[in-house]
Amino acid sequence: MKRHLEIMDTTLRDGEQTSGVSFTASEKLTLAKLLLDELKVDRIEVASARVSEGELEAVKQITRWADEQNYLDRVEVLTFVDGGVSLDWMENAGAKSQNLLTKGSINHLKYQLKKTPEQHFGEIEKTFKKASDRGFINNIYLEDWSNGMRNSKEYVFDFLDFLSSQPVKRVLLPDTLGILTHNEVSDYLTEIISRFPNMHIDFHGHNDYDLGVANIMEAVKAGCHGLPLTVNGMGERAGNAPMASAIAVINDFLPDVSIEVNEKALYKVSKLVSAFTGVGIPANKPIVGENVFTQTAGIHADGDNKKNLYFSDLMPERFGRKRKYALGKMSGKANIQKNLLELGLTLNDEELKKVTARIIELGDKKEKVTKEDLPYIISDVLDTDYHQKVFVKSYVLTHSKGLRPSTTLSLEIDGKIHEEIASGDGQYDAFMNALRKIYHGRKMELPKLVDYAVRIPPGSNSDALCETIITWDFNGKEFTSRGLDSDQTVSAIKATEKMLNII
Repeated sequence: MKRHLEIMDTTLRDGEQTSGVSFTASEKLTLAKLLLDELKVDRIEVASARVSEGELEAVKQITRWADEQNYLDRVEVLTFVDGGVSLDWMENAGAKSQNLLTKGSINHLKYQLKKTPEQHFGEIEKTFKKASDRGFINNIYLEDWSNGMRNSKEYVFDFLDFLSSQPVKRVLLPDTLGILTHNEVSDYLTEIISRFPNMHIDFHGHNDYDLGVANIMEAVKAGCHGLPLTVNGMGERAGNAPMASAIAVINDFLPDVSIEVNEKALYKVSKLVSAFTGVGIPANKPIVGENVFTQTAGIHADGDNKKNLYFSDLMPERFGRKRKYALGKMSGKANIQKNLLELGLTLNDEELKKVTARIIELGDKKEKVTKEDLPYIISDVLDTDYHQKVFVKSYVLTHSKGLRPSTTLSLEIDGKIHEEIASGDGQYDAFMNALRKIYHGRKMELPKLVDYAVRIPPGSNSDALCETIITWDFNGKEFTSRGLDSDQTVSAIKATEKMLNII
């Protein structure tokens, strides 16, 4: 039978200690509801006592809602050994569960509090009694426990011996500075849990060496009963062990434990926390990053078409997401076909080859191409059923303050180069004036520009493309040409070059 593992989210407390981050009362309430109702974590730590009036109001709003939903026991507040002041604050806030912050290493006790273990334990005992008398739930943090185990193990075990006789529901053991290796986590927790089998142990991992997820994995294997985590790994310095990665690891690699967390809500919560805090999610962050379910190389897309060769257990659908196939210079036909399929478009082999070449060309320019750009690229590439005899070889577009825009144009017609300089009311107008000079000099006629339209792919966040569609009138007959580029003026010039080859 699987054992249940408690997941405690501390984004609203420890996560808020991220530099520059502060949640409003309404944001905290919104996230608390989402964490308990949709993500379905077992507990949430929502604030530190005595911080501010704003913090008090936030906790009041959360506890009122939690009480209505029968969640109140699952809402926790960080408190301090302060003669009961934190307990008064907590009672005023409507909370019932305290996470008492104490010293888990002899160095912190000796140099920060300047107290003996006996004095510290005595004050903790009085705090617990006051809390129990008020009907509060007692949990306790042993701050700097990791250094305590490394440098003052005897003190840690004396502390745990003392706690074994106290009215404590949970003992939270933090790797406060994120210094432990996975082997140390395994060894320390195995030793503690074997000695105190009836004690509920939470392991609180930090990520200073990027070992947060590895360490919580070992903590669970060693038998810990709960894990405090944060959304997006938020927290001081390098942050805490990240919620999304931890949940995926537990579900996929630790079959002996069960958790209630709803994987499909992870991405939603992650995006909301990012929006509230202004802290962006790295594009390559596991589970919740923008690119983590995006295949870039064409060979990978091809493999997906052939028995899903590049799939793993980390399927995007688990987390309410979809697999994407990137378009760029690494794209092959398979990537493009995947995107065409989503758009309901089909191309023959020759057309696909042309579109692929165009996407690679754009990728070489470091331009980003999205699925929404594809119809525009197809339209541009396939609109070339002519033998090209006119080439815009080069041009210089100049726009200076106080001066009219000007263009220097080099044009190849039937293998001969022609150059002209002209000014105009805008850069494209200057280009057209230089073009007219060349054509008038050769006694050649140009069509009249009837209409000029610029389109950007709807829903595209691409910085690559805009489409310019120009309607021309040539001897009473109207026709259109189109150009595609990240620069509007350049796309208009490309449309004009097509026109020159059509007439």
